[in-house]
Amino acid sequence: MSDLTFRAATPSDVAALHPLIERAYRGETARAGWTHEADLLFDDRTSADELSALIADPDRVILLARRDDRLIGCVQVARAGPDRAYLGMLTVDPALQASGLGRHILAAAEREAVARFAARRMEMTVIHRRAELIAWYERRGYAPTGERRPFPVDPPRPELDFMVLEKGLA
Repeated sequence: MSDLTFRAATPSDVAALHPLIERAYRGETARAGWTHEADLLFDDRTSADELSALIADPDRVILLARRDDRLIGCVQVARAGPDRAYLGMLTVDPALQASGLGRHILAAAEREAVARFAARRMEMTVIHRRAELIAWYERRGYAPTGERRPFPVDPPRPELDFMVLEKGLA
């Protein structure tokens, strides 16, 4: 997809970024894609303030995926240790899911983790009930570590525990 460009988000991107993430993860619009959490969670995925804080954090980057100057996806990459990065919030516009964009965004995140954080391993978490999403990541080289983490809600919801996946980076 040579027409796809990537760049780090800036504070001025939050107004476009926030609705894209919400459309992809929650509510009826998310159901147009296959990676949504609309059947499991009913609150907001994130907030404009949280996104602004992520963008301001030097140990994190949100990469924007753009085509024809239109925001169509994003992914967060964060330093998770001396040689480890964390991948999160991989987002593709629901109307464009299943078109190969996710693979390209994931590959850009992996390149960014190596370049920005000298990462040799990428870690991520997926709600353990999302078997089809876990399988998608496994086809891209991610493997379950056997570790589970609680989903950050109060009160705890064990049915939403995270499965930790990891991949070695070149």
